[in-house]
Order: sequence, then structure tokens, then C-alpha cells
Amino acid sequence: MKKDHTYLVIAQEDLAGHVQKWLHGLKFERKLAAQTLQAYERDVRQFLSFLTGHLGHPPNVSDIDALNPMDIRSFMARRKQEGTGARSVGRNLSGVRSFIKKLEKEGFIDASCFGVIKTPKKGDSLPKPLSEEQSKKVVQMDAQIHDVDWVAARDAAVLSLCYGAGLRISEALSLRSDMVGEKPLKTLYITGKGGKERMVPILPVIFQNLLAYKKLCPFVLEGEAPFFRGVKGGPLNARMIQKAMQNLRSALNLPETATPHALRHSFATHLLKNGGDLRSIQELLGHASLSTTQIYTAVDMDRLADIYDKAHPRA
Repeated sequence: MKKDHTYLVIAQEDLAGHVQKWLHGLKFERKLAAQTLQAYERDVRQFLSFLTGHLGHPPNVSDIDALNPMDIRSFMARRKQEGTGARSVGRNLSGVRSFIKKLEKEGFIDASCFGVIKTPKKGDSLPKPLSEEQSKKVVQMDAQIHDVDWVAARDAAVLSLCYGAGLRISEALSLRSDMVGEKPLKTLYITGKGGKERMVPILPVIFQNLLAYKKLCPFVLEGEAPFFRGVKGGPLNARMIQKAMQNLRSALNLPETATPHALRHSFATHLLKNGGDLRSIQELLGHASLSTTQIYTAVDMDRLADIYDKAHPRA
């Protein structure tokens, strides 16, 4: 492994070597995605750059071992002063901890000072919707990052249910094999939170994705057995769909907020944007309260103001 001198400005040679070895392990042993690897590298680089100014010299392994909670809090405070939000500061800290734990595991340092630092609280926020163009790309089989055709078709089918029908992942994965036949499927009865059942319309493009997966799937899909399967034939785990979405974020240059649940949010937001009424969207999402739907869909106030201007008798 060739020496990388990039870090010698912000870390002494012994520590720079450990950073290089850690990044090498993330890439070739843990096989992290390129985007994730870049984020980890950036987190540690920012931390070491801060320490260089904080300590008055590029840190070495002994300096890392001598850190105390106040040093870590100073780093977090600096990031906040630079305008970094709580979520990003928390992610920075997570990346740094990964490197620090590696050093501790190998017996080079005592990382107890990191154990007393709490991750900054993240404000409650709803997933941000994708654009209509981004959402359409995500649910296409050709966009899926998998060499096995039936797995790519499966992922596209699950994601199309999240965006095209507004289902939660758990609801999509609850489909039974006998619910999808050869005849065009126009509606599905879904049991959501609290055991509440609702009927959702199934668009032809969603049915085509379901059928494509069913035809390619190597396992027998009959009766009340789960419709969506893992690679070994068991029920598909939601984590696999979340991982598929992570891969799509890198491939399609999507924001970090692009998750399977964000597709459900996109479903509601795009319906509202194109003239859907809140009460109908509430039924489609399975919300018990209309107020939940109002918050969830991040109502476009400009559009509502336009409707008000056109419809109100005194406008």
C-alpha cells in the first residue's frame, strides 16, 4: 500500500498512517460505497484540521490518546459556529468515532473521552420529497443497482409501491403471493397501523413491475406465502430495500434524504401539487387524522393561496 502524504499537513506521520490504513479497511474489507467512504474521510479530515489549530501543531497518536471531553466539545462548537446543523455535526462525530474506535481496538489509545459525549439532538423533521423526475427514475428496473435481474425487479416493485401507492415499506412487504395474479390488479387492500384496513389503487405501471418480478423470481409464489423474497427464499427484510435505496442515492446523485419512506412522502406531495385534495390523500395514506396529513404533505402554501384567490367569493 503506497503512502498517502495528504494528511501530513494536519497529522504527524504515525497518525496519518493509521488514517490511511483505516480508510483502506473501509474500502476493501467493509466495502463501503464511494460516497459513504468520502463522508468518513471528510469527517476525520475536518477533525484533524481542527486539532491542528486547537493544539498548535499537527496531532500524533499520543495527542489523540490525551484528548478530553472538552476538546471534543470544542470541535462540535466550532462546527456549529461554521453554520453546520445538528444532524451534520452528529454525522461528523459518528465518522470520527469510527476512526477513534479502530485505534482503541488496536490498543493505541484510550477513547473513553468520546463515550461521555452525547450526539447533538436532531430536530424533528419529515423526509423531504424527491422531485417527480427523481421519483420516476428510482422505481425503474433499469436503475436498480444489482447484477441479478430478479432482485433488481423485486427492488423496483417494492419502491414503486412506496411511490406509486404511498405504502410504507412494512405494508409493501406484507403482500401475500395470492394477492398478485396474472390479471391486471387495480386495487389492493392494505392493513396499516393500528390494524386499520384501507383500499389503495394500483396503477398499471405498478402492476407491470409486480408482474415482472413475479415472472423472474426463482421461488414459488403461491398462496399466503410472502410475495417479496430475499435471495435465499425467505421473507424480504426491509433493510435490503433501504440498502438498495442507499445505492441509488450514489448512482443517481440523490440527496441523503432520499429513503423509501421519502417516496411515500413524495407520493402525497405530488398528488397535492397536481390537484389532489387532503381528505383523499388522508385515506390513501391511512392517516387517522387529517392534521397528520397536512403536516406530512408539507402543504404548498403558494398553491393553496392561489386556490383561495380563485375560489373565495371575496377574493
